[in-house]
Amino acid sequence: MPLTIYKRSNPYLISGLLIVAATLISQVSIHHIGYQGVALIYLLVVSISAMLFDIWPVLITALSSAVLLNFCFITPLYTFKIVSTEDVLMFFMYLILALVNAVLTYKIRDYNSKKRDEEEKTKTINLYNILLNSLSHELRTPIATIIGSIDTIQDQKAKLSETHKQELYDEISIAGSRLNRQVENLLNMSRLEAGILKPSFDWFDVNELIFNVLKQNQEHVANHQLVFTPQKNLDLVWTDGGFLETILQNLVYNALQHTPKQTTILIEARLKDQSLKISVSDNGNGFPKASIPVAFDKFYKLNNQATGSTGLGLSIAKGFTEALAGTISLENKKTGGALFNVCIPSKTLALKDFEHE
Repeated sequence: MPLTIYKRSNPYLISGLLIVAATLISQVSIHHIGYQGVALIYLLVVSISAMLFDIWPVLITALSSAVLLNFCFITPLYTFKIVSTEDVLMFFMYLILALVNAVLTYKIRDYNSKKRDEEEKTKTINLYNILLNSLSHELRTPIATIIGSIDTIQDQKAKLSETHKQELYDEISIAGSRLNRQVENLLNMSRLEAGILKPSFDWFDVNELIFNVLKQNQEHVANHQLVFTPQKNLDLVWTDGGFLETILQNLVYNALQHTPKQTTILIEARLKDQSLKISVSDNGNGFPKASIPVAFDKFYKLNNQATGSTGLGLSIAKGFTEALAGTISLENKKTGGALFNVCIPSKTLALKDFEHE
């Protein structure tokens, strides 16, 4: 009932009043919370608007909050000019997060509103809560790292050594990569939900694609060992390289995040029966037997899984595999650990023949 009343009211007026209220509160408390705190207040307003109104008032709220953050709270004040590189980074990070938050929250609300069956509604609400809890941690943690590093650089600029500055810049880079990974997963899941995945086929070197994935995960392998021995003269495969990298990226990252330290993660690729077969295995603890049938479900998480994990990685890997007309399976190895098998039908072409084309 309250949501219906809000919908019948002027959404643009209510959104504007929320932004004005947030701005006044922020002006009073700016000396205590800083403009980073103001950004969080504005994000709260965007989230509230997304839960109440259609997409256009929400997007206008997100954009206007970004403009006000710049004009009223980022130095130099009352101008749209931003001098500091750190402030530019903070502003654009806020703008991206506000828009992503607005669209995602709106889509979740719209999804819930279409459900008629009470049992389906209960399931949807549970998924909604899991997603919001996951986003709360997965977005807040890298943002806090970025803000903390920027604050340190700004406040201690004259005292910091070049080595310490570089360490802080590295922390910002790692946090930005983590944030980018979460946004990519959310966008990929949206594409899966919308059914708009359209592979773009070409000839690809599987060994090269796997090495690209290993390179992307170098920052996470300090306590693990990634092992991949490429097959010499492996034929090229006719596939979508981006899709295949996404599948491998999610499987490898899942293993890195949810296996004990010192775990060895083994990647193998081979061609057999006109199919590309890739396996990702580890010597960790494996999966509980009851969890294996539901491991690829959207938002599924093990009870002991790291707090804040979105539970989307394996679901995305399955969706992209099926988009390539392939299959993916999970089993526990007899010697201990998990084994993921990916099988994708594909034409092949010998390297020497490709060079002569």
